[in-house]
Amino acid sequence: MREWLNLHQAAKQLGVHPTTLRRWADSGEIPVMVTPGGHRRFAMADLERFTSERHKLRTVGGLELIWAERAMAQTRKEIVSRRDTSWLALFDESDRERKRVLGRRLMGLMLQYIALQDGGEDLLEEARAIGREHAANALSVGMPLVAAMQIVLFFRDTLIDAALHLPEAANVRPEANTRLLRRMTNLLNAVELSVAEVYDHQSKN
Repeated sequence: MREWLNLHQAAKQLGVHPTTLRRWADSGEIPVMVTPGGHRRFAMADLERFTSERHKLRTVGGLELIWAERAMAQTRKEIVSRRDTSWLALFDESDRERKRVLGRRLMGLMLQYIALQDGGEDLLEEARAIGREHAANALSVGMPLVAAMQIVLFFRDTLIDAALHLPEAANVRPEANTRLLRRMTNLLNAVELSVAEVYDHQSKN
């Protein structure tokens, strides 16, 4: 059973002012549940995940940090706005939690990969493993390849969109943003191809 905290309890848990937490919740940076009476409630698991994500961000600097903060906030907003999307309806809560875990793993890999100037084949292999795990889970609920790829493309579009808006948001040099986009594309390609390979193998059996 999920443990819920009110605004002031959650703010104390995070070590921030309630006004700051209210702003984060309203902008989609942290999940929030609003009661029929209009009161905000925060799940302890979401607070712990948020704290962990921000801790990881502190180990990354410059361009990667700016992108990661924008990408995570944008992804949360998009998921909330698309709760009625057909592919989301195919998953029960346990399936969705598995997808959230995969998404967090992929974000962690992405942060490590884009921080490197080159190389990172071990990280690409981990990305392929995430793609295979996503495909296996999608197959287990009878999801067609098109729907499975829609999920991957949803995250791809959100992450790339965050990168495309970096120059106007943070005065980023075009050449730096180009390198970021190339690294992101390499890793996301690895995920997409591994999903297609799992479905291709399944169709031949």
